[in-house]
Parts: sequence; structure tokens; C-alpha cells
Amino acid sequence: MNEIVLASANKKKIAELHELLEGFKVLSLKDIGFEQEIEEPFFTFHENAFQKANTIHQFCGKNVLADDSGICVSALGDKPGVLSARYAGEGANDQSNLDKVLQELEGQSNRRAYYKAVLCLIWKGEAHYFEGECHGTLIENPIGDNGFGYDPIFVPDGYSQTFAQLPATVKQQISHRAQAMQQLVAFVQQSL
Repeated sequence: MNEIVLASANKKKIAELHELLEGFKVLSLKDIGFEQEIEEPFFTFHENAFQKANTIHQFCGKNVLADDSGICVSALGDKPGVLSARYAGEGANDQSNLDKVLQELEGQSNRRAYYKAVLCLIWKGEAHYFEGECHGTLIENPIGDNGFGYDPIFVPDGYSQTFAQLPATVKQQISHRAQAMQQLVAFVQQSL
């Protein structure tokens, strides 16, 4: 069975990716003994995803999958973008980031946003990229307990519920990460 190391410490993101990587032996950073913090100093999803994947690949020599993703809000000039996980500053958490976006959107009629995911897969020593986007609208009051990040305020186009309300099975079909993962799985299956 092919092994892939997930270059993430985010437990909810790992769980989501793990479900999408059916048929692979998925290893965590803990499984390979990697305990350092990986810096994400860049301003693009591609560069940050590569930084994470390459750091782990250099450490263990295995196939590695890294994800850099975030939400881009039209009225905020596509912010928070790559800063989504730390938008409210150092020590930010999901709630403080979400609160900051809602505060900045107060009084705005344009509440369009999209989630973007860039996956970097280092497969047999070479980097490959896969992207996905999911467009929708941000509501004013968070609803739902599933998901993470900005999911409680993001309603994807064509749905009336937030990502935090939708069943995981639906999110795994329509999300930005699911779209990128479908491309990745197709690529890996072709290269076996």
C-alpha cells in the first residue's frame, strides 16, 4: 500500500484529508517523529504548501502531502487568504479569526467569498500541485458545530446551510479541498 505523510498538525484537517485518501496508508507527523514547527513565511498558497511538503520530505524521504488553504473575501480584497489561520494575529484561534472577519464585514452588502485549497504532493521526489475552489456567501451569525475555521459562516453556492451544518459526506464532495483531492487521487492512480 502506498504511504503518504500528511504535513499538517491540524487534527480536523488531517481527519478530512484522511477520509479523502481512501486506499492509502496515511502517516501523521507524529508517526514519523517530526515535532518542529514549520514556518509559512510566504504570501501564496503554492509557496506555503511547498514549504510544508518539502520540509517533511527532506526529513523522512517519503511521499508527502501538504495543504495550504484559506478563505478569500471579496469585500476585504481577498483577505484573509494565506493568513486565514492566523488572521487575528499571533495565538489566533478559529473563533478569533472568524470574529475578526465578521467585524470587518459589518455594514458590507457584498458578502461573497471563496475557499481556496492548494495541495502540494511530493510524489517519488517531485512536487505536483492540485487546486480547488468553493464559492459562496458569508452569513452574519455563525451556525453549526461541524467543520472548522470559517465553516460556520460560509454557505456554499447552491446550498442553504453553512459548511458547519452540512453533513461531512456533502462537504467531501463539494469543498475546495475535495476538488483538489479528486485531481490528486486521479494523478496518483495514473502514476502507479
